[in-house]
Amino acid sequence: MEYLQKDDPEIADLVMKEDARIEDTINLIAAENHAPRSVMEVTGSIFNTKTIEGYPGNRFHAGCEYVDMVERLAIERAMKLLGAEYANVQPHSGTSANLAVYFSVLNVGDRVLAMSLPHGGHLSHGHKASMTSKCFNFEHYTVDPQTELIDYDLVREIALKFKPKMIVAGASSYPRLIDYERMAAIAKEVSAYLLADMAHLAGLVAARVIPSPVPHCDFVTFTCYKTMMGGRGGVILAKSEYDKRLNRAVFPGGQGTSAVSLIAAKAVIFELAEKPEFIQLQRKTVENASLMVQCLAEKGYRLVTGGTENHQVVVDLEGKDISGAQAETLLEASGIVLNRNVVPRDAERPGQVSGLRIGSGAVTARGMEKTEIIQILEWIDQILKQPENLTAHAQVRDAVEEMCGRFPVYANGHDLLS
Repeated sequence: MEYLQKDDPEIADLVMKEDARIEDTINLIAAENHAPRSVMEVTGSIFNTKTIEGYPGNRFHAGCEYVDMVERLAIERAMKLLGAEYANVQPHSGTSANLAVYFSVLNVGDRVLAMSLPHGGHLSHGHKASMTSKCFNFEHYTVDPQTELIDYDLVREIALKFKPKMIVAGASSYPRLIDYERMAAIAKEVSAYLLADMAHLAGLVAARVIPSPVPHCDFVTFTCYKTMMGGRGGVILAKSEYDKRLNRAVFPGGQGTSAVSLIAAKAVIFELAEKPEFIQLQRKTVENASLMVQCLAEKGYRLVTGGTENHQVVVDLEGKDISGAQAETLLEASGIVLNRNVVPRDAERPGQVSGLRIGSGAVTARGMEKTEIIQILEWIDQILKQPENLTAHAQVRDAVEEMCGRFPVYANGHDLLS
């Protein structure tokens, strides 16, 4: 980074510190992952400087010969990888992708049925803090209070009364599979569009480790930096009949020029996702999450839904005399990075955050397997049971750094998926 060090040593120093933080800590944030070097290279490539408005073959700026090829490759690869009839690779984020879907077929004030945030949903699914709630009339379904699983009979009951124009199937902290076929039947019964938000699950779906929503939904959105292991940005998949409306909703409806470097990064990860190394890594991601469930249950932690069927584990800290925020802070100080998270019982107590969300993607990408997962969960338990024992915390921090040194992300020329 010779030019950055010369032009802005302060930022260069922060880049190097972030690099060291990533190498020396264990990342259990379910919404993050590590990307292959090729993705990092193209993200910082010359494509950063190109302005594009419009779509391949129909731009509002000249000089788009090669960026048109990039976008066409990303579209073709996304459609092939995920079996879609249409793909738009321009959205800046998953929320941008969701907004484009909403505005492609809905009018302001139309009714939308989605999952409640404390029960596993996402801000862009009509939470009051999101602009989506100001544009559309959202109703939210919840999980069963006993099983904490989606109650499809309840979803149907609400849909029949509420008569939504769209139903959203998708979540940010729901550790189970979603029955897209059943959601599609409910949507059909009330003549609603069905949108699946698989932002967290795209890599698992691409590797065919879990079922795909694509055959059952009008629209599917996802991001590329979680289980997908790519760069930033969102993608929309859809039935071909919605192509023109979606294109208009993305540009010029919701955003101007798109980041060509990120479109190129999407193309790269879609290519890598076809390879055996990616598929095997996704399988191990699910296996490691299941192992986390087993270890936590044995240590007496209550798990939301009782387990997992994807890369996420949601822990309810009920009875542990520690909040999600306190647990997050203590663990980060010890080199274990995850996030506090609401759990279903927090729905009745605004502001309360009683859980932790743990993801297996990033540690699996580093090559960590059974021995390491068991040890990481042992450290987590040790920290949470002894919140005041700073000596024990320091010992865990040293041990974390030692383990991380054996499983580099980029250090010493290491690369992922190689």
